[in-house]
Amino acid sequence: MKNDRARPLLLTASSAAAFFCVVAGSAFAHSRGDGGSHAGLNIPQISHGEMAVISDYRGRIIDLASRAVETNEPFRRVLNYAEIQYSYCLWGRMPGSVMDEESPFNECAHAYLAAAKAVLLSMREMPRERAAADEIISAVDADMVRRGLALITCRFSGEAFNSADIVKPRWSGIPFHAASMASLTGLASLFVLGVFALRRFSQPKAQSSE
Repeated sequence: MKNDRARPLLLTASSAAAFFCVVAGSAFAHSRGDGGSHAGLNIPQISHGEMAVISDYRGRIIDLASRAVETNEPFRRVLNYAEIQYSYCLWGRMPGSVMDEESPFNECAHAYLAAAKAVLLSMREMPRERAAADEIISAVDADMVRRGLALITCRFSGEAFNSADIVKPRWSGIPFHAASMASLTGLASLFVLGVFALRRFSQPKAQSSE
């Protein structure tokens, strides 16, 4: 009986996740792959191996950069791009977005981590932030060697980015990527449960007011 009751909810959640993918794909159809503006600042590529380590230090990098005082416009623009790109990539919450080359979120993860790396390297030229930036760079280098990630590449490893060109997830690929689809289905399930709970909570109030 419990399985019979759960089946409609799972079907609803799966349908909601699939609908989200289709709608998001339509809304963001004009992504980087369609050709974007390159009027912004160039951001050097990041290797697949570097991504795994930079992602662990991203919070420290952005926190240090956000507190920097003696900044310039290019630095602020790249920092802003790093944060905007991070949100487009669903704040790095999708499983496999960093290390799974087949993830629909892998290219956009390359973009925000490449920007974070560029921000970090820029802070080596800032007198107040240099020491902290060098400390993070040393830690990143040590982790790269310890984990043997220096030579690991993927199809996006040679791709440079531009601060005027937002890289969006490949929404159409989510239904074909098990981890991403499972994660979105889980979120959709929570949403559906919340809607059902709200309806059940509000029904008695409506009846008592009649």
